[in-house]
Amino acid sequence: GSWCSSPPCRGRALPRAPPGSVGAAGRPLRWASSSPTDSDHSDGQIVLSESCVKRLLEITEGSEFLRLQVEGGGCSGFQYKFSLDTVIGPDDRQEVFEQGGACVVVDVDSLAFVKGSVVDFSQELIRSSFQVVSNPQAEKGCSCGTSFSIKI
Repeated sequence: GSWCSSPPCRGRALPRAPPGSVGAAGRPLRWASSSPTDSDHSDGQIVLSESCVKRLLEITEGSEFLRLQVEGGGCSGFQYKFSLDTVIGPDDRQEVFEQGGACVVVDVDSLAFVKGSVVDFSQELIRSSFQVVSNPQAEKGCSCGTSFSIKI
């Protein structure tokens, strides 16, 4: 992988919240590997699967990116929430996770629950959705794929 302190999202700089915010990691982002199995997840990276990258490139425009949040709730205690966004806020990890031109942003609090995970796009007969798979922070998940409990 190569190193870059501010990876572009398809060549465009993402809008950022006003300066003076907290939460900037202050270290270079390591590009995630295209193959989740041989990636080093120990430094808190998020890996995007090929299907996730492909779907994001289809649905995002301009400086849009996928936002991943972890909230309390769901049938297992915590749940994943995905949305499209255009602005990196003061509570977000300031370096985006970029792969193949697709970008994912995670707030600092949520990152603690998903670091080392793989974001995938699953298309099935009855539904299609972004999902977090291979989450090393999760003890168990539910069958719906959106809820999980953490390792203590």
